[in-house]
Amino acid sequence: MAKELSQLMESIGYTFKDVRLLEKALTHSSFTNEGRLGQECYERLEFLGDSLLGFITARHLYTNDRGPEGELTKLRAAVVCEQALCAYSKTLGIGDHMRLGRGERQSGGATRPSILADMYEAVLAAIYLDGGMEPAEKFVLRFIIPEAEAQRRRHFKDYKTALQEIVQQNPGERLEYVLSGESGPDHCKTFISEVHLNSNVIGTGRGRSKKESEQQAAREALKLMGYN
Repeated sequence: MAKELSQLMESIGYTFKDVRLLEKALTHSSFTNEGRLGQECYERLEFLGDSLLGFITARHLYTNDRGPEGELTKLRAAVVCEQALCAYSKTLGIGDHMRLGRGERQSGGATRPSILADMYEAVLAAIYLDGGMEPAEKFVLRFIIPEAEAQRRRHFKDYKTALQEIVQQNPGERLEYVLSGESGPDHCKTFISEVHLNSNVIGTGRGRSKKESEQQAAREALKLMGYN
């Protein structure tokens, strides 16, 4: 079985010391119900993996995204939903290695989104139990980071443009963005920007780039003006 799973482990990017953990993560209850004595299905691992996935994702978003709690909650939900987890599993080829009962396989279990999503979480738990948090986090962030970026692009709102359009309704009003501070090492700086309306500060924002901090400043200004 270990040789059969070598391709999957290469795809996952982690080599198991105890391959039985990976085998369990790939075993559906329909397989064990067909009389495979001593075989355990993935459900307990999936339970653990669900919690690990939530924690790793939340910590990453908290550390790297300056949005408010409500936005972080929506973003987390989007990157760990069944559809997203199913896509991650397909990328890894998990469906090709599932152990399913005959009836479940014939009814399309190897491509069923709910099973693929659950087995992604089970594989995550197996990695954690075999190697600890570091490889588990690496496994999650490989997918979460690009998916979060895709979600941000999909739902991005240009607060600077929105603010500019509102201000332009009053001739003579002038907007200006001022970098008021920065902190942190060169590879992980935080920028602080202010947006001024006729020299008066109407919003302050933080971000990993000057552009992001200006967007957040404009967003705060819109909120204070009752538009956000």
